[in-house]
Amino acid sequence: MKNTPCLLASACLCGAPCRYDGRAAPHPELVRLYEQGLALPVCPEVDGGLPAPRPPCELRGGRAVSKDGRDVTERVLAGAEQALELARRYNLRLAVLKEKSPACGGKRIYDGTFSGRVIAGQGLAAALLAANGVTVINEDECVSALDLLPGESR
Repeated sequence: MKNTPCLLASACLCGAPCRYDGRAAPHPELVRLYEQGLALPVCPEVDGGLPAPRPPCELRGGRAVSKDGRDVTERVLAGAEQALELARRYNLRLAVLKEKSPACGGKRIYDGTFSGRVIAGQGLAAALLAANGVTVINEDECVSALDLLPGESR
């Protein structure tokens, strides 16, 4: 029996090597949910056509700009639209996304100077999902939020 996804999750948190450095950032609970078919992985950057690895990007004036100066906003937004479409298709109301990412950061992002400074803000996909009724949390908030899922999903 195939399970129906109950949340979106950043693909890197599910174990996919899709981060800018070509690595994953696996979160044990999300990997487990992904393996059970309950977490639907998304990477707005890769899904929008950016490679892994790739130069890191940060948000600057609402635009996603790579460290080498390329504006990759349209690619990230294309991937964000794909994530929103999946949320709509499966009627998902929860997304666990990688904090500080220019696509997925839900509360904090890098400041756009590539200095490692973190500021309050949302990534492009996180903002799009939130604006469309999807609750966005980060990997640190994830364990307590998963208690809200139906019993058979845990």
